[in-house]
Amino acid sequence: MAIFTGAAVAIITPMKENGAVDFEQLNRLLDFQIENGTDAIVICGTTGEASTLSHEEHLDVIGECVSHVKKRVPVIAGTGSNCTSTAVYLSKEAQNLGADALLLVTPYYNKATQGGLIRHFTDTAKEVDIPVILYNVPSRTGCNLLPETIVKLAKDVDNIVAVKEASGNISQVAKLAKLAEGCVDIYSGNDDQIVPILSLGGLGVISVLSNVAPRETHEIVAKYLAGDVKGSLDLQLQYLDLVEALFSEVNPISVKKAMEYLGYGSGALRSPLTEMTEKNAEVLYKEMKKLGILS
Repeated sequence: MAIFTGAAVAIITPMKENGAVDFEQLNRLLDFQIENGTDAIVICGTTGEASTLSHEEHLDVIGECVSHVKKRVPVIAGTGSNCTSTAVYLSKEAQNLGADALLLVTPYYNKATQGGLIRHFTDTAKEVDIPVILYNVPSRTGCNLLPETIVKLAKDVDNIVAVKEASGNISQVAKLAKLAEGCVDIYSGNDDQIVPILSLGGLGVISVLSNVAPRETHEIVAKYLAGDVKGSLDLQLQYLDLVEALFSEVNPISVKKAMEYLGYGSGALRSPLTEMTEKNAEVLYKEMKKLGILS
């Protein structure tokens, strides 16, 4: 059974002006997401600034999320690292905190070989009992998880069950779908490629856009899976300019500004991330106004 079908939000981690995690705002965000149809919560991913959280903070955020969500939707904890022992530690602790599944990014900076990736993911996944989603995002990690590698991992390791595909390479996703023959669930990791990946058998998206437009992102997937391909495509295209604005600067700079506009926290970012430029922020604001997200 799939971990989720539909749209999972890659949720931000709200920060106070002093840089501390704002748990009150996080809980408000979680309720906003669930009330507006989000199908799962991905906590402490790239959008959640996991790379600048201490291990203690990382686990505190996961624990708070699990506690507040109370099984209303699946909670998927980002526990990947470029160090296998760290990934194992975070994964085991996230399982102990009650996470429903894990999201494991390819090791960044190390640029492991495919053999190294097999060892890393195998060693990490075998230390836990909950499902694992692999995360392929070579633009950020410098490392591409090839279709053949994904299929081998899914066939050899029982709890490696899915992949978040953010390579941007639709041909690679098509090859994965062909080789996998259904042995691994595929989720889009790019908001501008939801419909194309659904057309290749994908089950949904792990989405930045969902932070701002949870109901609409859910509907892009729901319409497609219900057979309303045109309705799904029309909605995807309607939000394309907003998606572009949300990625006009390094994620999560833009989406944190968007959530600030919506009244969820200060939008403060941890260094080395910086505040959004005035020019790009203005474009983002106009796109949100145009779509009725801001009144």
